[in-house]
Amino acid sequence: MPDTAASLPLPLTGLKVLELASVLAGPQVGQFFAELGAEVLKVEAPTGDVTRTWRTPAEPASTTVSAYFSCANWGKHSVVLDLTTPEGKATIRQLVGQSDIVLASYKPGDAEKLGVDYAALSGHHPRLIYGHITGYGPTVNRAGYDAVLQAEAGFMHLNTLPGQEPLKMPVAMVDLLTAHQLKEGLLTALYQRERTGLGALVQVSLLHSALASLANQAASFLVTGLDPQPLGSGHPSIVPYGTVYEAADGVRLLLAVGADRQFQHLCAVLGHPEWAQEERFQTNAARVAHRQELEQLLRARIAEVAGEELLQKLEQRHVPAGAVRTVGQALGHPSAQEMLLPATPEFPHQGLRTVAFRSNTWPVAAQLPAPPAVGNQPKEVS
Repeated sequence: MPDTAASLPLPLTGLKVLELASVLAGPQVGQFFAELGAEVLKVEAPTGDVTRTWRTPAEPASTTVSAYFSCANWGKHSVVLDLTTPEGKATIRQLVGQSDIVLASYKPGDAEKLGVDYAALSGHHPRLIYGHITGYGPTVNRAGYDAVLQAEAGFMHLNTLPGQEPLKMPVAMVDLLTAHQLKEGLLTALYQRERTGLGALVQVSLLHSALASLANQAASFLVTGLDPQPLGSGHPSIVPYGTVYEAADGVRLLLAVGADRQFQHLCAVLGHPEWAQEERFQTNAARVAHRQELEQLLRARIAEVAGEELLQKLEQRHVPAGAVRTVGQALGHPSAQEMLLPATPEFPHQGLRTVAFRSNTWPVAAQLPAPPAVGNQPKEVS
């Protein structure tokens, strides 16, 4: 980070965010704002955010700050409110009056029952920006669950090998995509409020966020009328791209060769420059047409060489390739260190930042308060 930014305040210092959301998508947005300097107050029901109880077998059964909860709740305070009671309703109205942004993730109709919907709150607070996450849109009274949306939006169909059982992604990818969509909407609303003085309702659904992220797979269907088929980690229109190979030393590696020149370098490094001159492999279109033949050759040749040495040679030739790492190996890599939050006395474990972009005009939060215990609200909240 340039020294010019080190002494400057975080860009969202002074912004107040009230988080009525739970689980992952909404809380990820809350942590995003906290990392950029906003004051984020998480409102929890008396039972607490359900992810506090989503512990792995390796975690103490008594902890209320599970690993899952910690992935989206750094930098916040927590207050416990029962919004079905008069006292809870009175407190939430007070907190909304002090807030710039409200984050909510209620099923359609539930916020209205509790009196915390946009219509009920914005009448008294016209500058309020209200971000609302639903599963299927504001008119569909159906709860949204990430795994279900991965199935319904086509991701699981594609995320498998031909003829094998569909698989969901190992993280709640649709929740994370939805969080990104909501961040974009809220930042747009903040920009608009600077110009108009008025707040806004920003709505996003898990379904629409998932569909928006189908990208080239959706475009392939819309352009050709043909349903994209599973290819494992392979790419439908680039070869070799995404397939995993195992080298002689057990290193698993992936190639992402998107240009003919890169393919020529790959063949040279593998000791078979003639492959790049064969008609069936000379162009990307030809390689796509002869996918299986090429991958058989590559698989056999890579199994004869040392993986680490191969990766080094490919890097020298600017051929995109990488080793398949575990999560621990990825987080332990030197390039990952700036994405880790330092441990605290209250939570002696590192955390993962949600903000990956950097600027020369503001600093990176050096540290954040630990994921909060239930109800560790600031003193001014009674």
